[in-house]
Amino acid sequence: MSHSLIHNRLSHWYEQNHRVLPWRETSDPYCIWISEVILQQTRVNQGLAYYLRFISRFPDVTSLANSEESEVLRYWQGLGYYSRARNLHRAAKMVLERGYTVFHPSTTLSPEDIYKELLSLPGIGVYTAGAIASFAFDLPYPALDGNVYRVLSRLYDCEIAFDTSQGKKHFHSLAEELLDKLHPRIYNSAIMEFGALHCTATSPNCAHCPIQEFCQAYAHHTVEFLPIRKPRTRLRERYLNYTIYIDSTKHTLLHQREENDIWKHLYEFPLIEADQLYPVADNIVSLDFTHVLSHQRIHARFQVHQVSSLPQIANTIRVSLSLLDNYALSRLTLRALESIGLY
Repeated sequence: MSHSLIHNRLSHWYEQNHRVLPWRETSDPYCIWISEVILQQTRVNQGLAYYLRFISRFPDVTSLANSEESEVLRYWQGLGYYSRARNLHRAAKMVLERGYTVFHPSTTLSPEDIYKELLSLPGIGVYTAGAIASFAFDLPYPALDGNVYRVLSRLYDCEIAFDTSQGKKHFHSLAEELLDKLHPRIYNSAIMEFGALHCTATSPNCAHCPIQEFCQAYAHHTVEFLPIRKPRTRLRERYLNYTIYIDSTKHTLLHQREENDIWKHLYEFPLIEADQLYPVADNIVSLDFTHVLSHQRIHARFQVHQVSSLPQIANTIRVSLSLLDNYALSRLTLRALESIGLY
């Protein structure tokens, strides 16, 4: 397998086919960091709008660090996996305390120290550190996302599940072996984009693949079976019963989740969690949703109660419906509000 030919062909393909995206037009490590965290669990088409909105409000690490967590969560609203936003905020504060280090344009850290410094920040693992190091500083570290796992698994016809500890180590080794150490920024961009647009999960364009001759899966007719994932764990079933109270002055009640659980620090309507969804009362508008998270399936019922005055419920706040946008709401809550026509 000729690594130099693969590098050249992927780079040429990238020049001809890549999407123009704002984080590719900069070497600012802060902007690249924000984009990488957004794209960890989000498709580019959805993530682009969030990136532009987030960068507009928090254009640098100082503005992010000096903001309130509640505002950071509000700008993350709808993206899900809110621990990412909380880790961004924590990391920004740490960066400022350390004197900017990796996010300062005139950093004097060595390549090894840059990588170690990135890894030490909350929410930055091996992949994200490698991506920032290569895209912002052109350092020879591999960047592994789902698209790269797919390309590597087919190129090497690898039958190891990539999402196991053994698989992650093996694929990291393959990525380091194949990495173009002279041009890591272009190479990492190219292989990620190639996986996203050409070597896709379904219907990959093998007939016109620039690296087809090196692809062992193509030779062995195993492309459609790769990559391999570990067996999915059974989802935990949860039943959430929400009550949306709306009084005559168009106010409602919200409470903030504080427990170490999903949607921590986000706002939602008064809730009772039970082993089933409660029956719907007569003449009450209700909405049912199924919301799937990584390890949980949420069954939620929202019942809308029009009342003359709001009830007294502990740990809730009275909020005008017109001001709901000021609060960071879970995606499930947003779905309910959109369906009712209140958002």
